[in-house]
Amino acid sequence: MKTWHIVSGVALVVLIAFGYYAISPLFRNVRVDEALPEVKQVEEQTMGQPSSQIISASVVGTAAHPASGTARIIDAGGKKYVRYENFKTINGPDIYVYIAKDLNAKEFVNLGRVKATEGNINYEIPAGVDVAEYPYILTWCKAFGVLFNYADLSVAR
Repeated sequence: MKTWHIVSGVALVVLIAFGYYAISPLFRNVRVDEALPEVKQVEEQTMGQPSSQIISASVVGTAAHPASGTARIIDAGGKKYVRYENFKTINGPDIYVYIAKDLNAKEFVNLGRVKATEGNINYEIPAGVDVAEYPYILTWCKAFGVLFNYADLSVAR
């Protein structure tokens, strides 16, 4: 009988620890307001007026993970960035930003851990990545393999 109590006690501790790991980030919001990278200007052939090389789309939340804001691909000083503006999402464990070929993150480029759940945030895209091949920006929970939110840049091209 004592063995049963020990096993159930250990199971309870493991369950509580897992619950804390999975749920506690939901109650922590982090705000970051990074400056807009200096945007490269190009001359439009038709008007001769400068225009920014920016592609943007609205952030769309999923049923369990509401989100809002705008996600952009910005060309600044020879580097490309994903920039979230007026971004807001819920937190979670092990959350990353990806650019991806699909919403299931089967083929993606990892841009790093989510820096914040609110604000204006920049993520540098590695050199040599052809952003035209990756029409989605995803906020992805690596631990559970769950999509938190996304922006579909294919509608902006």
